[in-house]
Parts: sequence; C-alpha cells; structure tokens
Amino acid sequence: MTTSSATLLPDDAILISWMRQALRTAQTAAATDDVPIGAAIFSPDGQLISTGVNATRQSEDPTRHAEMIAISNAVIALADSEWELTDCTLAVTIEPCSMCAGAIVLSRLPRVVFGAWEPKTGAAGSVLDVLREPRLNHQVEVIAGVLADECGELLRRFFANKR
Repeated sequence: MTTSSATLLPDDAILISWMRQALRTAQTAAATDDVPIGAAIFSPDGQLISTGVNATRQSEDPTRHAEMIAISNAVIALADSEWELTDCTLAVTIEPCSMCAGAIVLSRLPRVVFGAWEPKTGAAGSVLDVLREPRLNHQVEVIAGVLADECGELLRRFFANKR
C-alpha cells in the first residue's frame, strides 16, 4: 500500500474491510455485463453510507461510474446534512479516472482508498494526479494498492471472458 500523507490512517484491517465491501459491490456489475468496478463510501466511524457499481453499459451512460454513483447515493443518504462529504472515505476497486477524480474533489472527500492502478486513465497518480493537484482548492489523501491483486484479478477475469 502507498499513501500520500503522514496523517493518522485507519489500520490495515479497516482498509481491507472497506476494500472487501467495494469488491463485493463490484461483483454485482458482472451480472449486468458491466465492467466490475465497485465503490463504497464510509462515515468517519467506519459505517457504510453508500455503494456504487459501474453501470455504463446497462444505462448506456458513460458517466455512470461506480464512484459517481456512490457519491450521488451518499448525498441522498446524508440528505439532512450538507452535500459535502468532508468526513467520509471512498474505497474503490480501481484508481479513479479524471471524471471521477473531479467529482471526488468537488464533493470534498478527504480520502480515497483504491485497489488496482489504472495505467491508461488513472487520475490518482498513474497518468494524472487530479486528487493531489496543488492548484485545486481541495486535495485528497490517496491510499493505493489495498487488495490490488484481488481487484486487478477481478478485472482481468472479466476482460478475458470478453476476448
């Protein structure tokens, strides 16, 4: 696991449990023939607030990424509070793309935990680093590589079956 900050981090067991939730969520995408990417948002005390699964094929909408859906669902779940997710953590099975990274910044999520790196479209350090861009008004702590092998294998199996 790699991290971008020296702040107090959740212990490894918590990070792994959060990623396992994202993986369980991702597995539901395969049933609808969508790329198995899952996201989950947790409260400061570790309670699950919302989940999102990639639904671009099912919805025929290229913006229906797991992170976008999880953020929308969290805002709905926290309707009595502000829309900013300032105390929450997002766990996602793959490095967010630039669209999702922009939504993460705008929703003020302070921390993102992800599994597999995305070498083609990643925006949390591999291709771009939107989440830690110092010129933006909000930077996000990034914890990368949590259950990376499991997250990557889920995607490899999905795409192997497509070829």
